[in-house]
Amino acid sequence: MTVSEVRYGTGREALIRAVVDVVAEEGLDGLSYRKVAQRAHVNNTLISHHFGSKEAMLEAATVWAVQRTQQRADLTLASAIDRDFAETLTRIVGEEPNLQVFQYSMILASRRSPELRRIAGNLYESYISMVQDVLVRYGYEPERAAARAVFAALDGLVLQQVTVAEREEIVAAITRLGSLIERK
Repeated sequence: MTVSEVRYGTGREALIRAVVDVVAEEGLDGLSYRKVAQRAHVNNTLISHHFGSKEAMLEAATVWAVQRTQQRADLTLASAIDRDFAETLTRIVGEEPNLQVFQYSMILASRRSPELRRIAGNLYESYISMVQDVLVRYGYEPERAAARAVFAALDGLVLQQVTVAEREEIVAAITRLGSLIERK
């Protein structure tokens, strides 16, 4: 199920969901106020009212995508990177792949856009902080480099799930990653 298959709602959230879908399906070059308003079934004047600029709209959509992923996967409460965590993460990725594709689009576009670089950096920092919290629960010191390395592995596996790998392969890989970092 894509974000667009979920009822859009009204106002700001409808616009954010529409931004995620348009970018995931057409890329940042395909993003326009008209397309977002059309997809959200709202008047395009709401875009200026809620966001004021395209950059602000993209930033709001990025924050929303991270929060939605966190809430749906309950990643902030994870105490282990185990099979339950892997099943939950891959299920939400499978249900709303546009959330992930949108985030990857933002990250890739940040290489060419200083305005987007800050947004992509904040996106990564949110996820790295979550992983760091999980590692502390594993008994590790709150080391940023370790959290970044583990996140990079998880991020790569999510990318594989939305592109080339079957869910069960990713579940097995995430579960194995958890066993590699588990403190004995």
